[in-house]
Amino acid sequence: MAFDKFGRNIHYLRISLTDHCNLRCLYCMPEDMTFRPNADLMQDEEVLTLVKLFTELGFDKFRLTGGEPTVRANIVEIVRQIAQTPGVNSLSMTTNGVLLGKLAEPLKQAGLQRVNISLDTLDPIRFNSLTRWGKLDQVWDGILESEKAGLTPIKINVVVVRGHNDQDVPDMARLSYEHPWQIRFIEMMPFGGNSDFQQKQVVSDAELLELIQTNLDDPRLLDNGQLDGEARIYQLPGAKGTIGFISSVTNPFCAACTRARLTSDGKLRLCLLKEKEVDLLTPLRAGASLEDLKQVIKDGIWEKPWGHDLSKGKFATNRTMSEIGG
Repeated sequence: MAFDKFGRNIHYLRISLTDHCNLRCLYCMPEDMTFRPNADLMQDEEVLTLVKLFTELGFDKFRLTGGEPTVRANIVEIVRQIAQTPGVNSLSMTTNGVLLGKLAEPLKQAGLQRVNISLDTLDPIRFNSLTRWGKLDQVWDGILESEKAGLTPIKINVVVVRGHNDQDVPDMARLSYEHPWQIRFIEMMPFGGNSDFQQKQVVSDAELLELIQTNLDDPRLLDNGQLDGEARIYQLPGAKGTIGFISSVTNPFCAACTRARLTSDGKLRLCLLKEKEVDLLTPLRAGASLEDLKQVIKDGIWEKPWGHDLSKGKFATNRTMSEIGG
């Protein structure tokens, strides 16, 4: 078991398989983003070795992220190997959905259990603007193919950007009436060189809830407000699905955090919104023993911070969101 100094059992690892992406969402990265060379990223066997080490430390829940994880070479086989690793009880993926039209079924057969799919608007023009060159129909096809393949329950991630897609919030929430999906509204978080834009364009969960109440109905809070992962869950009257609010900025959930992140270049990141990282790839490539690496991980987890300091105006500048994987 891996505990931090606050007594939290850290057992959930988000693994960024690549910093590369086939979109350029304006809140995530610059359009002319320069990605790391593949040689600097964890290779397949290195990913699998580290997964094995984390399971031996009690990690049982894993989520594959990017960049965009589906652009990673050998993604289906990587999923298969991780799914077959003893101790991996939960294996999911966060994806932009562009390639799920052809990958959903192979990924399900390989052992992937669920997907979270990013979709910020149902308007094709605004979708293209937000992603800089994405096509809405590709993502919609990916959602339907994922549902057909059984990668459920499907969660739709909606990052709300003031002046860009805040007017789409009611339409996105309306999806929960007809589909058994969780529509999750996510406050934009400040990162790296894009932090000024990100801070100014935040739409709070209170504003989002008011938009839904005004345009649709009063949603009912579920489970007494207990978090489902990072989201507080509501349900509109008569809806098949639910809506959720991930409010990292205005209503943080740090006390309940049980997760750590492994960046695509092999750094253990202890908090999404803080810069502290522990290098695992360098000692792995230098021939460190597996027991030594496990101790490095344990020591790193122990130093996991209580939470972020956004309320103090402090935010991470050493990476963009695409380099961490959310």
